[in-house]
Amino acid sequence: MKFAYPALLIVVAVVPVAGLFWAFLRARREKALSRITLSVPKSSVSGLQMWLVVFGLALSLFAAARPQWGRTSEKIAERSRNVVVAIDVSRSMLAQDVRPNRLERVKADVADLIDSLEGDRCALVAFRRTAVRICPLTSDHGFLRNALEQLSPESAPRGETDLGGAIRESLNALDPAADDHNAVILISDGGDLRGEAIQNAELARKRGIPIFTVGIGDPKRGATIPSENGRGEQKYKGETVRVKLEEKALKAIAEASRGRYVPLATAGTAETTLGAIYRRFLRQVAAKEQNEEAERAAERYQFFLVPGLAMLIAGAALSKGRFSAARRRT
Repeated sequence: MKFAYPALLIVVAVVPVAGLFWAFLRARREKALSRITLSVPKSSVSGLQMWLVVFGLALSLFAAARPQWGRTSEKIAERSRNVVVAIDVSRSMLAQDVRPNRLERVKADVADLIDSLEGDRCALVAFRRTAVRICPLTSDHGFLRNALEQLSPESAPRGETDLGGAIRESLNALDPAADDHNAVILISDGGDLRGEAIQNAELARKRGIPIFTVGIGDPKRGATIPSENGRGEQKYKGETVRVKLEEKALKAIAEASRGRYVPLATAGTAETTLGAIYRRFLRQVAAKEQNEEAERAAERYQFFLVPGLAMLIAGAALSKGRFSAARRRT
């Protein structure tokens, strides 16, 4: 046997001691009265009432300590979604048209997204030439944030951005048995549709997985990229490289998967954070009801609470009231 609140057992042990002390004081009072009167009537009802109250109170306090023994199983229902966040970590994501740069802004917003997950599970995928699963599906928000903080252009092999590979790896991270509760968020500054981007987006649609594409960067003016040695700006054939947000590919992927394209504003507002996008759009993804059976110690307090309350009620019923006691004293 174990107790949920074992400290209450100290109070339980005190109650009988208090009852004995009460009986001692009552007996001493009757003995003192017998010296000045010819006879003192002894009430068996009064003694019974006292012990009913004492034992009733002790049993009720024992029940409050919540005694437990044996095991019982119960079903726990949880509602959850599975979301894969695929993040472009190519060097173009270091452009500073979004402060401090595109990649750091995305990481800050994904951190906001993690705060909005509640019981939902999330996985992280980083991609450049190929996609790498940085974090598997988990509801451990601390582990997610730690993986997110380590994200950099070195998190995936260098090369031209492969949106199709990012979609493929994201789909591989999701359990096909729960596709009506799955979704993908693809964050990038765009790219071409070479390879299997549209083909994989259509596969996601067939599986019932919407892809929410998020564009980051300025689609008009573009921005420069820091050089790899950290000195100045990246150049190609002697000219400074400027990169713009290419929305066409991201829109096509969202349309092919029956998801939605959302441009992430260059100036952060409460309406354009990933957390807001998640709350607004991904709530359309069905929540999975997971019924899990968990074992725990069986509660047995009712075996002590019911007789304890019955004794307290019986003790109260035996009371003759204050008026009757006053009349006896007269």
